[in-house]
Amino acid sequence: MKHDDQLRIYSVLNAIPSGLVTSYGCVATLAQLPRGARQVGRLLSQLPAETTLPWHRVLRADGAIAFPQNSPSYRRQLQQLESEGVTVTQGRVDLSEFGWKG
Repeated sequence: MKHDDQLRIYSVLNAIPSGLVTSYGCVATLAQLPRGARQVGRLLSQLPAETTLPWHRVLRADGAIAFPQNSPSYRRQLQQLESEGVTVTQGRVDLSEFGWKG
């Protein structure tokens, strides 16, 4: 992935407001990477644990947390979303209520 692509993804991540979520595909579209949802996911998976980027606000297109339920990453994302007031029910967020489209 090109450095410019990474910077655009980081910029979109920083723009997602607290208490809202978006999808990998939406991040890709806003970062001018059509059909780049997998690239976004790959980049987010490589972020260091101490990152301040709000990676936890990015979900699958159906509003689901992408990690396996009860994995450490799932629990961390769930905790961070709930701490921002996002309601997560059975691993899924209602995008009509908490979705952000940029």
